[in-house]
Formats: sequence, structure tokens, C-alpha cells
Amino acid sequence: MRRETTAAVATALVLAAFAAPAFATNGYFSAGYGTHYKGMAGAGAALRLNSLAPATNPAAMAFLGPRWDASLSLFNPNRSYTVTGNPSGYPGTFGLTPGEVESDSRYFPIPGLGANWSVGDNAAFGLTLYGNGGMNTDWPTSTFYAGAPTGINLSQMFVAPTYAVKIADKHGLGVTAIGAVQWFKAEGVGSFAPFSSAPAGLSDNGNSYSYGGGVRVGYLGEWSRYFSFGASYQTKVWMSDFEEYAGLFAEQGGFDIPANWVAGIAIKPTESFDIAVDVQQVLYSDVASVANPLLPNLMQARLGDDGGAGFGWKDMTTVKGGVQLRAGEGWTWRAGYSYGEQPIAASEVLFNILAPGVIEQHLTFGFSKLVKGSQEISIAITRALSKSVAGPNPLEVPGLQSIELKMDQWDFELCWSFGIKK
Repeated sequence: MRRETTAAVATALVLAAFAAPAFATNGYFSAGYGTHYKGMAGAGAALRLNSLAPATNPAAMAFLGPRWDASLSLFNPNRSYTVTGNPSGYPGTFGLTPGEVESDSRYFPIPGLGANWSVGDNAAFGLTLYGNGGMNTDWPTSTFYAGAPTGINLSQMFVAPTYAVKIADKHGLGVTAIGAVQWFKAEGVGSFAPFSSAPAGLSDNGNSYSYGGGVRVGYLGEWSRYFSFGASYQTKVWMSDFEEYAGLFAEQGGFDIPANWVAGIAIKPTESFDIAVDVQQVLYSDVASVANPLLPNLMQARLGDDGGAGFGWKDMTTVKGGVQLRAGEGWTWRAGYSYGEQPIAASEVLFNILAPGVIEQHLTFGFSKLVKGSQEISIAITRALSKSVAGPNPLEVPGLQSIELKMDQWDFELCWSFGIKK
């Protein structure tokens, strides 16, 4: 088994080096981390499902035992925007060309990797690699009259070592140290140069890299044979600035990763059936470059200043529900649904042509099958239902132009696991 696990780890690391992480998204956070969790729409803070658990609840690792999980997903986001109404052409306005535009770059291969080792009888050490994405657009047009294509790409990769310990037979605590790297590129937004504090750091500067860290802590406890509870909190991940885009993002290129928390329960009517319900909140409002509104900020401060305009995203709260049935002959079946009100207000549609993270509902299905003794193959399929947000062009004559952002997604993920307890 050692050769097989080593090969799987090497493959995932190579893929991680070359693939930009992007997922079916709540804002730009993944709907779930790890194939088993994705099969339940991301629910599972009160369960121990696989070794990517630290992205949900690091305390789960205390109960998981030695295990490896290597996954690969194919993510398919479909994005479009539609401008209705002709531009006025009046001085001081910024009208867009009418029509519908669909984003290119529709398919992304995404890796994931997790491993867990026992430390004595009551503790465990794990290492997890996972990512965030979703702020990606590739419009094959000169949307803002500054060249084609127009769009951005934000990708985030996390390396997360975890230590978890049982504090009683059925209660555990976990802490994850999060090391993060993110990279960003913007194209075709140079027309906003008159509004920027650093026009040379606004657009078309290639990939810019940012590094930082944070912490996630969690608790998981089985309160009875039929009920367990889990919760975790991740601090803001403090990141270095995107220096090449200091004239675009507020706080001179600042782009920290927002704090977030999750709490969940698992109800177990029988030994083979689990019902999980989680509530998650992502605190986008605490990151100026994401939360600052376009107006009045664009008129009161320059892009790149502390009060510079951003995407106007609100905090996002998501409710996730999933079921898991362990059937005979090594089969486990999963399904789930999640809903979270998307973070973009109708007044913010202009800038969010670059980042239309408007998805609200996810439907998921998945299964696992034991093979070759302690190995397992798992599959998760996620359908993010189509959602649109429409509002006025805030830089045009009122009532003259409207902008609609629309998005739907598919995600297909395959995982190979080793060290599975029967």
C-alpha cells in the first residue's frame, strides 16, 4: 500500500502546482471540501468523513485514524452578463455596450489531498491541501473599453497541518495552522485609471502573488449514540499585498481571506444512517477590497486607497443539509442540498461583472465503494442551480441601462482513499 499512497500523493502535489483552484462556490468559498463532504453539500461539521476534514472541522481528525485521500475534480462554471439599453454618451457617464457576453475558460481540473496519522492512542496529526476560487472571468470582449479579453482570476491554495486530540472518549479538539498562497490577475480594466491612486498597478500586470497565514480551531463531540455536534472557527488569514495591483484593490493591494465559522449537528437514527445539518458564515464584510461598495467610494477615494471602491460583497450565511447511508457490500450513498443568499447587491453589478459570484443553491449526490480491502473510491457530483442578479448601471443616466449577471455550475469529483476502517 505504501507505493500506491506515495504515487497518489505525488500525483496530487504535481496537479496542485499547475492547477488553479476553483470550485462550486458560496461567494468564492467552496461549497464543500473533500469528496465525501461535497456529496453531502458541504455538511459534516459533526461527522468524520475524510482527511480533508480540517477545512471544515479539524477536530474530526482525532477520530479518523490513519488515512490518505487524493482527489481530482472537473469544475465547469458557466457565466454571462447582459447589458440592456444603449449608453447615453453624456460626459461623466460610463455606459456599456448592449448585448449578452459569455465567459470563456469553462473547465478547470482541481486537485485535493489529505493525510492523517495517529499520535499515540488519543491524538492525531494531519496534513491537508485544498483551495478556494470562483472569482474568475474571461470575457472575450472589451467590456470596459480597455482591451480584450476583460476579466480577473483569483486563486487560493492552502497548506494546513493539523493537530487533534481526544479530550474524552467521544469528544475532541483540533487546531489547524493555515499557510496560504494566492495569485491574482486582472485584464481590461485600465479605463478606470483616472480613478486610481496608482494607475500602473491597475490592470494587465500578469500574475501577482500574495502569502500569509491564519488558524482554524474546532470541537467535535458525540453526545449520545444518536446525536453529535461540531463547530469550528477560522481567523482571518492575513495576507501580504498584491503589489502589482496596488492601484486596484483597497488598502494598496490588500486582499486578506475573510474569517468564517461553521456549526453543525448530526442525527443518527440507525447505525448506518446519518443526517447532517450545518450553518456556515463567511465574513466578507471584514475585507475592504471585497466589501467596500462601488459608490460612493469611487467618488470619495481613489482605487487602491484604504476607502477605495471594492465589490460590495455582504457577509454570506449558508445552510447545508446532507444524508449518508452505509449500505451492504462496502457501498455508502450520499446526497445534499445547500442554500445561501448570494453576497452581491443589485447596486453592485457593474464591478461584479468581473466576479459574478451569485450562486445560491447546490444539489449534490455522491457515493463510496470499498475496494481492495482498505481502499475506497468515492465520487461526488455537484449542480449549482442557475442564479441571476440584475441592477442599474450606477455610472449611467438613471434608468437608462441595466446589467444582469448570471451563473450556473457543475462539479464532478473523484477520490481515491487508503487506510479505510471497515
